[in-house]
Amino acid sequence: KPEDWHSIAVILYVYGYNYLRSQCAYDVAPGGLLASVYHLTRIEYGVDQPEEVCIKVFASRRNPRIPSVFWVWKSVDFQERESYDMLGISYDNHPRLKRILMPESWIGWPLR
Repeated sequence: KPEDWHSIAVILYVYGYNYLRSQCAYDVAPGGLLASVYHLTRIEYGVDQPEEVCIKVFASRRNPRIPSVFWVWKSVDFQERESYDMLGISYDNHPRLKRILMPESWIGWPLR
């Protein structure tokens, strides 16, 4: 559930997944859910043996809200903003959630 994502992110960070490799989002199906995807890496035993995890958080198309993990991984800043700009997913508690690629006057979400 989207509301559990922030707690899960903190647990993963404490467990050693301190590198957010990437975040992206996509439209699952026309009229369906939207997904926000996080690729995390843990490098405890050296760069030759990284542990990786991929987390997908699904949100309703009608009111797509997901807790931001900016305060856990600062590198997600522009990536969550791009997902907001292209798909309209609101990342709660993101400090600068505004359009990053499209002009401010753009109406709608180009990748929906």
